[in-house]
Amino acid sequence: MTQDPLNLLVVSSEAVPYAKTGGLADVAGALPLELAKLGHDVILLLPHYRCLGESCRSFRPVCRLNVPTPLGAVDTLIEEDILSVGEGNCRVWTIRNEAFFDRPGLYQDRGTDYPDNLDRFSFFCRATIEVIAYLRTACRWNTHILHLHDWQTALCAVYLKTVCHDRPEVQGAHTVFTLHNVGYQGLFPGEQFEKTGLPLSLFTPTGLEYYGKVNLLKGGIIFADYVTTVSPTYAREILTPEFGFGLEGVLRNRADSLLGVLNGIDIDRWNPETDSYLPAQYSAANRSGKQRCKQALQREFNLPESSSPLLGVIARLTSQKGLDLVAAIIPQLMAMDLQLVILGTGEPELEAKFQVLQARFPHRMGLRIGFDEGLAHRIEGGADIFLMPSRYEPCGLSQLYSLRYGTVPIVKKTGGLADTVFPLTVQAGRATGFHVEEDTAEALLSVVRQAVAVYQDRSVWDQLIEAGMTTDVSWARSANAYDRLFLSLVRGEQPNGSS
Repeated sequence: MTQDPLNLLVVSSEAVPYAKTGGLADVAGALPLELAKLGHDVILLLPHYRCLGESCRSFRPVCRLNVPTPLGAVDTLIEEDILSVGEGNCRVWTIRNEAFFDRPGLYQDRGTDYPDNLDRFSFFCRATIEVIAYLRTACRWNTHILHLHDWQTALCAVYLKTVCHDRPEVQGAHTVFTLHNVGYQGLFPGEQFEKTGLPLSLFTPTGLEYYGKVNLLKGGIIFADYVTTVSPTYAREILTPEFGFGLEGVLRNRADSLLGVLNGIDIDRWNPETDSYLPAQYSAANRSGKQRCKQALQREFNLPESSSPLLGVIARLTSQKGLDLVAAIIPQLMAMDLQLVILGTGEPELEAKFQVLQARFPHRMGLRIGFDEGLAHRIEGGADIFLMPSRYEPCGLSQLYSLRYGTVPIVKKTGGLADTVFPLTVQAGRATGFHVEEDTAEALLSVVRQAVAVYQDRSVWDQLIEAGMTTDVSWARSANAYDRLFLSLVRGEQPNGSS
């Protein structure tokens, strides 16, 4: 438990179990609960999307607030759900606006962004400011930390430092802005800037202007008190042109207030000792069930039951994930003594390429186009080796699942993959997998060959599995790092180090 409980207002455009399009929802759904376990008073703030009605959660009205917009004040309902956390709880507040949020999708419909996304998330951020004011004036609850996630919440930091800077009821909150993927920036046409309600003086290269467009992520980076991202290596990578997506200069200006904190995973949902998706459970101490999982997985993909290494892939079938490299080396892999199973969906040309390859090697390669939660667990449980050659990966989750399930990962040396998988070149007993150094098919094939050779040495392979399965991949580690950061900011100290 923390020695200094804080009032934390966590703001996200999605969070499990309410609304999800990607990994942001996993972080925003898990991290607040871990922070609540440490003793902090946490409120998670979300838009009230249509899908919340399908989340099997119930909400009660809290209050009505007048939210200012460029077109006038909007009467807005705030509702609450309670999530139990150990002996305490975490409040979840939602902002209702049917015109903006009662829609089929969160950000888009049938693959096309909603044209009024700038209006929608400007409103969400202005509503957040009014929630801060309400908490202070009506509840005597002063927000110590406003924890913002990605471009959809970036304007909160901008509003606090600009148009709301003279409102005493919203002052005092320290803003922490977490970047989950700098490639997604919240870009809108420059002529829409007035929809933010900000003065035109902020639409400059030193403000939110970006090559004639509005860049919300840029605004959050500039105006937040502190910036974090989801792994120490990614925090360094985004300072370079290769990974900064045009914002590397802005980020370098904040380098003294930038921290990489690794994500965690839900170790209850991803636990080979209790996983109901697996045909057999197992643990680090007794891994006999993993062999049964492998045999069942081979049968599920109509592959011969073999002791040869079984490689698994679960990914979006895109070049960003390095799946074009996987496709390129499959003929060479099929000439080796191994099997391969792939689960994913993505770029049509890559899907078609994998289908052709599977038809060519039906007894060595299994393929499932689409996504299946249970099958994802069974691949993690049944595979010997997990392939994850992403060209960039801010943190990554699949390699963490693999470590926990004793499935040795081969990963590109980038972002969170480099931070969570330790190659055989490190000291004995600490290594957990293999690094691919370059973005080439040849480099990937070379590392797979190395891994298959090591697989034959059971003593070394067992050490890799043991080290992986005993690695702490829980959210508790991440929450403790954020706890230290938040307390430092509130105390007026300079946070140090990455985690």
